Amino acid sequence: MSELEGVLAVFKPAGFTSHDVVAKARRILGMKRIGHTGTLDPQVTGVLPLCLGRATRVVEYIQELPKEYVATLRLGMSSDTEDLTGTITESVDEVHVTEEEILAVLQQFTGVISQTPPMYSAVKVDGKRLYELAREGKTVERKSREVEIYEIEMLGMVWNDTYPDITFRALCSKGTYIRTLCVDIGRALGLPGVMVKLTRTMSAGIRADHCLTLEEIAEHRAAGTLQDHLIPADQSIAHMPMHTVIEEKKKAALQGQRLSTRFVSPEVKNAGHFRLYDLQGLFLGIYELDESGSIAPVKVFAQM
Repeated sequence: MSELEGVLAVFKPAGFTSHDVVAKARRILGMKRIGHTGTLDPQVTGVLPLCLGRATRVVEYIQELPKEYVATLRLGMSSDTEDLTGTITESVDEVHVTEEEILAVLQQFTGVISQTPPMYSAVKVDGKRLYELAREGKTVERKSREVEIYEIEMLGMVWNDTYPDITFRALCSKGTYIRTLCVDIGRALGLPGVMVKLTRTMSAGIRADHCLTLEEIAEHRAAGTLQDHLIPADQSIAHMPMHTVIEEKKKAALQGQRLSTRFVSPEVKNAGHFRLYDLQGLFLGIYELDESGSIAPVKVFAQM
């Protein structure tokens, strides 16, 4: 059986780390060359694209794409992990907040915002991951970083005894901590906040309803139909411009030679990566316009 190649959209279940999902997929598929495109915490569910075979070479480009989440924030309490897996560190007796106040505050978070990574995160400080330091009872200074919230909208509000649970959708850039966003929203309302639930509903342009469960993946693998559910590597990076090389220069492109822009259509005018195809529509690889004004290979996919 030939090795599978492409992007496999998995719906990650709760209780699994992203690495657990990769390990499970390796066993089901009988292949080692699998990479995931963005870590999800164990309790978080949702879209986790896996790159199989040579498609692992596009992981870095897929990771840069926006992600969408649906989160539930509880106002009135906070924890050391910023979600309910941790120890409650603060709570209030009563919460007085209106839907109008919440809607107004949510809109304040649209655009570029600054976040401080939580102590329980995989960010490294002096070579050690923050969650390792946190487990040792240490708190260290973390550099804040800018992320972007493209869209945020409230989906519902339900009172859970004393505290309101706010469900919202956020479309955001790579590296956004939704747990921290929940805490910051609470702080803007003058209340402690904690994330109760989180689902990633879209990643790399793939929505949850296009994902397979691990059980479904095993069934398709056994039936020999899994390839039908894979997204070709070039389609997974469809955000990159598409260009075509003339037949006479196809071999040179595959050999990694630099090419003049006149051999490619439409003409490449801007810096940045693009997808290059032959006249028959075969994906040759990822190329770029280099400093000399020539077209240079970044990653060649097609075989000679």
